Amino acid sequence: MQRYETQRRRTYIVRLTITQLIITLIGMMAGYFLAQMPGALSVLLGALVALLPHAFFIKRMGVLRSNRPSQAAMRLFRAEAGKFGLTVALFVAVFVVAPPSNPAFFFYAYVAVVLTHWFTPWLMPKNANA
Repeated sequence: MQRYETQRRRTYIVRLTITQLIITLIGMMAGYFLAQMPGALSVLLGALVALLPHAFFIKRMGVLRSNRPSQAAMRLFRAEAGKFGLTVALFVAVFVVAPPSNPAFFFYAYVAVVLTHWFTPWLMPKNANA
């Protein structure tokens, strides 16, 4: 049973990542269409600020490997704290080092990628054997 759950989590993570990348590409195309290269770059920066902490959380939480649930709460706390800290650091880095030329595109992309978690469960198989 644990092997099935690990495979199901892996499937979810892969589908979520693909969906986030597709949303990023669509946003970059829209940004390029509306504001040329600066718009596309702003969308890319916004998506990266959302994607990098998400990848950190997955790695830190150990979602892709089956392990003991005994310390799951502590792993969750550490992973979420690290994700929050990384998000804050990336926001600061982006606005200090390379401010986006169009902050609206930046924040739209960030929110779109973050909200992808809500829609990805619809992409999961409905039956228990998939």
